[in-house]
Amino acid sequence: MPSLDLPATATLAEASALARGAEAAVMQGVTPGGERAPLQVDASELKSFDTSVLAVLLHSRRLALGAGCAFEIKGAPEKLAQLAALYGVDELLGLMPPPPSSNSSTARSGAA
Repeated sequence: MPSLDLPATATLAEASALARGAEAAVMQGVTPGGERAPLQVDASELKSFDTSVLAVLLHSRRLALGAGCAFEIKGAPEKLAQLAALYGVDELLGLMPPPPSSNSSTARSGAA
């Protein structure tokens, strides 16, 4: 399965190299028989990033789908899902942030 491993830092400075890595990963997934393996993006190492990472992910998705491959992101940090939601691309990228927890208000009212 072709994969794109995002580094710990993914900012504008790294975006071009990451985009080229996505292109290479998609081409890796094309077998001689024409079958296409899904492109899996591993975001588990991602610690420091800016909005450029969203552009790289959208580019990767577009490449994968254009080549007939599925696209998935694994190990995405919660802050990446929040950034994607802020820009309205969370559903497109499959990065749904967890719903807000209401346990803290319930615990306070139950303790009174």
